[in-house]
Amino acid sequence: MAQQVQSAGQELNASIQLRGDLGAGKTTLVRYLLKALGVEGRIKSPTYAVVEPYTVSGSDAQALNIWHFDFYRFNDPDEWEEAGFREIFASPGLKLVEWPEKAGQHLPAADLVLAIELTPADERSVSVQALTPAGAKLLKA
Repeated sequence: MAQQVQSAGQELNASIQLRGDLGAGKTTLVRYLLKALGVEGRIKSPTYAVVEPYTVSGSDAQALNIWHFDFYRFNDPDEWEEAGFREIFASPGLKLVEWPEKAGQHLPAADLVLAIELTPADERSVSVQALTPAGAKLLKA
């Protein structure tokens, strides 16, 4: 998936929702993806900040904006609107969203959904669903 994100470069405009229980591995998966995309240094969980922005170079040497959201602490879906996130979601770039259900109907539809489940053997099972052509393009390797 990281290769597809890099090849899309600056023109990428996609939203990936990560679903799963607390501790399922959503943030860990995002960290691996961001590292694969070239993010250096410490990758913080946005649990308290709600969003962490990143910029990486795409294959066309143009900057690619990435936002990692974590809506776990939202008490009301209206907090999404009040935070001004509509503008970010309207901008080109990759939006990685943990706890999307906490933003309710305010959150635009996802292009790709990754659902992570813990198995009885303490492993992870990930199901992937592309909901748009942009999401399907991210899955082609």
